[in-house]
Amino acid sequence: MTIHPLLMILPAAAVPHPSRRHVIAALMASSALPALAQFRVEVSGVGLTQLPVALAPFRGEAQSPQKISSIVQADLERSGQFRAIDASGAVLDETSRPDVALWKQKNADSLVTGSIARLADGRFDVRFRLWDVVRGEDLGGQSYVISQGDLRLVAHRIADYVYEKLTGERGVFSTRIVYVTKAGTRYSLWVADADGENAQAALSSPEPIISPAWSPSGGQIAYVSFESRKPVVYVHDVASGRRRLIANFRGSNSAPAWAPNGQSLALTLSRDGNSQLYTIDANGGEARRLMQNTGIDTEPVYSADGRSIYFVSDRGGAPQIYKVASTGGRAERVTFSGNYNISPSLSPDGRWLAYISRVGGAFKLHVMDLASGVVSAITDTSADESPSFAPNSRLIVYATQQQGREALMTTTLDGKIKARLAGQSGDIREPDWGPFQKQ
Repeated sequence: MTIHPLLMILPAAAVPHPSRRHVIAALMASSALPALAQFRVEVSGVGLTQLPVALAPFRGEAQSPQKISSIVQADLERSGQFRAIDASGAVLDETSRPDVALWKQKNADSLVTGSIARLADGRFDVRFRLWDVVRGEDLGGQSYVISQGDLRLVAHRIADYVYEKLTGERGVFSTRIVYVTKAGTRYSLWVADADGENAQAALSSPEPIISPAWSPSGGQIAYVSFESRKPVVYVHDVASGRRRLIANFRGSNSAPAWAPNGQSLALTLSRDGNSQLYTIDANGGEARRLMQNTGIDTEPVYSADGRSIYFVSDRGGAPQIYKVASTGGRAERVTFSGNYNISPSLSPDGRWLAYISRVGGAFKLHVMDLASGVVSAITDTSADESPSFAPNSRLIVYATQQQGREALMTTTLDGKIKARLAGQSGDIREPDWGPFQKQ
């Protein structure tokens, strides 16, 4: 992301909350939630093919601080791959052999059972088992002894297990997202579970924070801070809370994007005039310019193989998405549908490009099949921004507005299943979906 020059000369109090879409719009024209606030997940839409799964209430969860079965069910529904079968009233646990005929009558293809018990030392013993109802097969299970603070994480890991066993692909429910909020005059950088819950403030500042980006390892977050009265790039270590300065060159320093190997970043600098793309070592140092042109280049993002960088440029007269070799060279235009396309995001499997397109004055999320070039409009909202793919390439998180409120949403690639991760209040922006977590 590049910052419009007008923002550079305004006093900090006069700078509106910059966001990817607003800043890019201004540039190309040139031109917190409470710590304990809970997100509400609302799933809408119906997918074409969904696996019917029953989540029996875990034995003992009525006395648990977290309802494990409900969290697992919400995760699976949000993925778009599953349809919940009513299992209320079932009395089962991981040791039970279910009545397969009964669950077949309920049209369930699979069944999850389990239990949760509080131990004498205050920890919790959580166990579960997954059944293939159609074949009458035990698909295995796991057990965990964890602290109360890890109950939600365990629920997400159970959902990951179920997802992988039934689809053959890795689940993303135990991954994390990062996003920015503005509450009053305070800007905060939050790290949360993939369902938006369990948000922890990583950073808080009276000056704007924009463009957070996860490192490939999931241990660091690059971001842009205005605390020096201009945009400067930092890297924040999630575990320790320490940060290091990456880029503070003359002019603006913005739009950090990690290379897949985690050893360098692409970013946008205006130190030599117009905003242009550079690469820099992940520990800082001298930046190397990628291209020479008279236009504005910004919002770089690496392809999964690290060979290409996709970016936004007005070199053709209006903002479009281009790509260039990560070593530099000649750029190739990628988007041709519409006259205003920004905020590229590439799926980790290399198949899809998500971006924001201005359509009749509305900013809408679109997805392109990179092999065919076919583009699909995904949303019916009008203020979408900052798309980011889940690490299994099956979902996209993005920011938008619904009924005048800021919201984070996830959507399947066909747009048929959307889930709202909506805070109770505050200006929620710029989500980025983190990588798979190490087990």
